[in-house]
Amino acid sequence: MLYKIFKFYLKKIDPELAHKLAIVFIKILSLLPTIFSPKIDKNLHTNLFHLSFKSPIGLAAGFDKNAQIYNHTCKLGFGFSEIGTITPKPQEGNPRPRVFRLIEDKAIINRLGFPNDGIDIIKKRIKHNMPKGICGINIGPNKENATLKDDYLRGFDEFFSMASYITINISSPNTPNLRMNHDEGRIINLIDSLQEKRDDKKSKVPIIFKISPDIEDFEIKSLCEIFLEKKIDGVILTNTTVNHKENLGSDLKDEIGGLSGKPLNTVSNKIIQKFFTQLGHNIPIIGAGGVSDGQTALEKIKSGASLLQLYTSMVYSGPYVAHKINKELSYLIKKQGYKNISEAVGIYCKK
Repeated sequence: MLYKIFKFYLKKIDPELAHKLAIVFIKILSLLPTIFSPKIDKNLHTNLFHLSFKSPIGLAAGFDKNAQIYNHTCKLGFGFSEIGTITPKPQEGNPRPRVFRLIEDKAIINRLGFPNDGIDIIKKRIKHNMPKGICGINIGPNKENATLKDDYLRGFDEFFSMASYITINISSPNTPNLRMNHDEGRIINLIDSLQEKRDDKKSKVPIIFKISPDIEDFEIKSLCEIFLEKKIDGVILTNTTVNHKENLGSDLKDEIGGLSGKPLNTVSNKIIQKFFTQLGHNIPIIGAGGVSDGQTALEKIKSGASLLQLYTSMVYSGPYVAHKINKELSYLIKKQGYKNISEAVGIYCKK
């Protein structure tokens, strides 16, 4: 009831202000342990990247841009959380308005452009409140350095020792030229540089690449070959899409920016299946885009995802969405005869 009242007012105000208020609301809720009952069945437990995930449901980067609630999310039923995207220098992002709720479509279009407090401030914030659970840190370049590797290397340098994993964001559509990093030469150079940096630091932190859904089959083939050759640790599939807006019902559908939420679900599932067909179980996939309930979660797992992330469904369904998905997903796993979610990974791709 408390969130329903809060949600009513959230819909009446600017999306970015609503987001700030939601962060505050989650902090307050975390002080009331009786509100939460995040019991998670063992059939949802999974081990990846030498980490033990109690739930496969994670909070995607973008919600906790500035590292404010990563230690609160486990009380909401999330198995892991991802901070960022963080750039070396503080960044305002693109001009407002830049976030649009497409309520009829259960979707969001954003053209934020990596607004964040920057490495120095966020690193201090994390140092004073080290992650208590599995927490990834998503890094990216400042706008003027979109095609250069230097900002990624700086981000890795600053965060490798405090992150459960590092996500390399090369796929946001809201930073000009960022997606050029999908090109064969650039991504090989970036992977080599990051892995060399990790070796120099004598670190074993997993490095995960976040990929665009707006790529062709030949690009998927090329990326998979590179990823297998370089033995990268994992991929997140997918970021937001700038396509697939023609069938939306909202008057805001023509706004420029990346589309997330329900309309992205089928799109990302197809991309996941194409990657899994070539990667198999060699490189784990974190599935993102349209996860909103147990059924959509299981569809992504069967498509080839070992873990999942959500953002937009948190906006529309509230802070209890992960707990709800855990219950529904556990029930479906049992009903369909699986002992653990790992048994269902990639079922749709098996011949």
